[in-house]
Amino acid sequence: MKSFNIPEFYRSPIISRIKMIRKIKDPKKQDFSPTVLDFGPVVIYIARHFGFCFGVENAVEISFRALEENPGKRIFLLSQMIHNPEVNNDLVSRGVQFLMEPNGKEIYPLEKLEKDDIVIIPAFGTTLEIENRLSELGIKSQQYNTTCPFVERVWNKSGQLGAKDYTIVVHGKPSHEETKATFSHAKQYGTVIVLKDMEEAKLLGEYMLGQLDREKFDELFKGRTSENFNPEKQLDRIGVINQTTMLASETQAISDYLKKILKEKFGENEIKNHFADTRDTLCYATNENQEATFGLLKIPADLALVVGGYNSSNTTHIAELCAQKLPTYFIKDESEIISASTTRHFDLETEKIVETSNWMSTKKPMHIILTSGASCPDSVVDRVLYKIVGMFENCLDVENVIRAEEKRQ
Repeated sequence: MKSFNIPEFYRSPIISRIKMIRKIKDPKKQDFSPTVLDFGPVVIYIARHFGFCFGVENAVEISFRALEENPGKRIFLLSQMIHNPEVNNDLVSRGVQFLMEPNGKEIYPLEKLEKDDIVIIPAFGTTLEIENRLSELGIKSQQYNTTCPFVERVWNKSGQLGAKDYTIVVHGKPSHEETKATFSHAKQYGTVIVLKDMEEAKLLGEYMLGQLDREKFDELFKGRTSENFNPEKQLDRIGVINQTTMLASETQAISDYLKKILKEKFGENEIKNHFADTRDTLCYATNENQEATFGLLKIPADLALVVGGYNSSNTTHIAELCAQKLPTYFIKDESEIISASTTRHFDLETEKIVETSNWMSTKKPMHIILTSGASCPDSVVDRVLYKIVGMFENCLDVENVIRAEEKRQ
């Protein structure tokens, strides 16, 4: 796989070495068990896969190249390049300006752009409508287009489905930039509808079986279907694709459920004429990170720390998986760990940042799971690890623990 020129300050002296140890030991990525770092009073379990993925490294490299190649020019990011505050803030500190917030609200009017301005398209991609607006202004947006290749693969799949007259069902968060971009690209090929979750898939299934009226359908999916969408005709032949960072298990469940509905409606013998058995369209990193999380959760532990941006979809899903098994704290960086008695973290239920007291027990040794999302720099995970170890007395030296791990391999 291609290697990228990533600024050294995003890498780390500890996590990068751990990843190299695992790469040498498991080059085919078949072992999803965690790396065990035993510091004595605290044992930290590091996920087999986490951190910057191919798409993020590609986006970081292109963004920094844009800065290097255009001294003196105004450089804009269409919206957050990836969902990580440290990376985005770093680009802003280097003079990059944001044109939009993640929800699409304009920060700097596109009409005020000049044709010599540089506009970077983020890793999530963007809509055809925005691409066209930029083109009309004379902006060469494709020059620094950081759209993840795995997102583009989903767009290509939508084209294949549309060419065969399948309605394209997108499993994704309707407000997420990637889902908006996928919806825009998919609807040029055919009819499209966006589903948020399994609950909505069941409601769609009820409509397909005539158990839900049209008024309720229109209310539920307002703004999430392509123009002139006719559910009476266009839900008889479907194919499922997804936002690349969704839970793989949920996408598969939605796909299986809708296939079952169509079998019920048209019969087993006719299912090939009504349902496209698409291959899963999650990116490899999302799959690997989720599988690595399941590997982590096989280990008895006291708590989990998941590191990443609070608006990161893939990080949120990792935190959700961990929270099903044990106390989980979703933090953006080491600053959220205030002390051994207090931590600040993102609460998945309320979707708010909260403080929790007595989050770390007095048990010795403590067993802590540590992982991060695909948009989180390894250097941030490094700092979290050092912060944890620093809270325990008589811990073994970090460097000595890593060297011992290297020798074991």
